[in-house]
Amino acid sequence: MEPTLSCAELKQQMEDGSVVVIDVLTPEDYAACHIAGTLNACVYEMAFLDQIAQCVPDREAPIVVYDATGTTRTAENAREKLLQAGYRAIAVLRGGLSGWRSAGYPVEGSKPGGVAEPFLRDRRYAIDVEKSRLEWIGRNLNNRHYGRIVIAGGELVVRNHLPAGGRIALDMSSISDLDLQEDAWRNLLTRHLKSEDFFAVARFPTATFVLSGWEPLAEAMPGSPNGTAAGLLTIKDVTRPVALPAQISAQEDGSVKIHASFEVDRTLWNVRYGSGKLYERLGMHLVHDLIGIELFIVAK
Repeated sequence: MEPTLSCAELKQQMEDGSVVVIDVLTPEDYAACHIAGTLNACVYEMAFLDQIAQCVPDREAPIVVYDATGTTRTAENAREKLLQAGYRAIAVLRGGLSGWRSAGYPVEGSKPGGVAEPFLRDRRYAIDVEKSRLEWIGRNLNNRHYGRIVIAGGELVVRNHLPAGGRIALDMSSISDLDLQEDAWRNLLTRHLKSEDFFAVARFPTATFVLSGWEPLAEAMPGSPNGTAAGLLTIKDVTRPVALPAQISAQEDGSVKIHASFEVDRTLWNVRYGSGKLYERLGMHLVHDLIGIELFIVAK
């Protein structure tokens, strides 16, 4: 069997009953729209080969696999896995489901006309504080500590299908540590972070990020930042402009998810304890200037 087949070639083989056709996308995608008469085994699942073995126990049987567009490695990866598992006659459908539909061949499912991708709708979204979180990482020469800060509230404004404004408020009194196991050491560290040495929480109980604009990143791949969020970050009594790489994604339920991972130089916001560029002979008290921040935001 040739490593790839055209839509016309596959249609003829299906009419002859000489081939098993497997949709290798998720069950949700398969349920929405798939080539009529095909089976489903998701290549992303660990049980992929077990599912194939149930569908096609005969390793000599000719199999054609297909994905959504034929433009990524999804179907080709399925073919490679099947060949390594001992199946001998495996081909990939050129153009995938998209090519099949463009040729006018039959499909079936709950959305046979095609699945529309969710998009950002122009509206004001409220941040879901129960489902959103900020995680931090601080380091020195010997160790690292990590923890969370509670997101107290905020909003996202979308105009022309792009983030145009918004605000995130952080409850600095909620700073927690998640790596220290002993209560005494964990409490000591959190008191240290809340003190005047670091964030002076009694005087500055809230930190904020105010979004002023969004610059889309051309040709961004799923799972990587698709834009740069510009705005003002306020920590303690200092407000500075920042540009943060982030990924924003509309969800099928109408909500929006945002993920951002970046580092800030704490000394630029007067968080100076243990900084090697400000103090000398720190020894074990040296603390790296960069703090790692990871944001997971759900807005509704």
